[in-house]
Amino acid sequence: MKIAVDAMGGDYAPLEIVKGVEKSRDQFSDIEFILFGDEAKIKAVLKDTTRVTIHHTDDMIEMGEEPVRAIRRKKNSSMVLAATAVKNGEADAFFSAGNTGAILAAGIFIVGRIKGIDRPALATVLPSVDGPHDSFVMMDMGANAESKAAHLYQYGFLGDFYAEKVLGFENPRVGLLNLGTEEDKGDEVHKEAWQLLNKAPKLNYIGNVEARELLNGAADVVVTDGSNGNTALKAIEGTALTIINLLKESILGGGIKAKLGGLLIKDALRGMRDKLDYTKAGGAVLLGVNAPVVKTHGSAKEREVANTFAQIHTMVQNGLVPAIQDYIANHADVIKVTANEESKG
Repeated sequence: MKIAVDAMGGDYAPLEIVKGVEKSRDQFSDIEFILFGDEAKIKAVLKDTTRVTIHHTDDMIEMGEEPVRAIRRKKNSSMVLAATAVKNGEADAFFSAGNTGAILAAGIFIVGRIKGIDRPALATVLPSVDGPHDSFVMMDMGANAESKAAHLYQYGFLGDFYAEKVLGFENPRVGLLNLGTEEDKGDEVHKEAWQLLNKAPKLNYIGNVEARELLNGAADVVVTDGSNGNTALKAIEGTALTIINLLKESILGGGIKAKLGGLLIKDALRGMRDKLDYTKAGGAVLLGVNAPVVKTHGSAKEREVANTFAQIHTMVQNGLVPAIQDYIANHADVIKVTANEESKG
């Protein structure tokens, strides 16, 4: 399989992107990489060209640029050309650590939406500290600030597919992020979404889940709109980092006894940190487009980049996108009818 890589996207590009490419290349013998970016800068940090091709580009999309305008104006940027390679069948998947909005725009407007999906959405895998699995899928994480009930319904199917095909969950439990667990909680969109998901064929829908239960294994797939999803993600990330830093400060500033105690529980603290490390699962996936489009944090370094390539490898190897395309095509009437029902409501 071939992965088109925006080698210039990210805070530490191209160094950390290239290091992640080489680590993944050494791990997987069946991956080839096409790196799009400044050839001189890439070659300066690339140690081995085995299964790595460089496609020189003179332009790149900066983090602060307006996404759609940048995609339209910078046709020769590393991001646009990497996405175009996937559209043209020259690569199987697209990766970037760059401008999130531009990645979404490239995925939707260049790679293209799956027919039957109204709005592609960002899905990410987060850790679960309790429950049947050690992680869960959550979407949308920011691709769409607002969503209709029919969109949330479609996210349920997309997330279910990802949990089953990539994470290997059997009959994933699908929940709707809401203010409370009762059926009538939330605004009209969430009330309608509850009804649609509850009637959805082939979904193991368990109802509403609250934000405080997300990390406790409340569901294997959590459906939400982009605004609430992104807010919840940042709250989880911030809380995890704060807890770890507070523990470290308390131990280091607590005198000899605290430091001795810290040494005794060092392995346990390391285990807690690893359990809360959301980067192990890779990046955020734009589900609902015609090929794997995956972004990782702009601050990603070698390990997180390599983890994301492992994630892409699983997606391509398991035929995630063709499976979604087939399912949507075979159940188009169900999704269409549901969307019509939502619009009437």
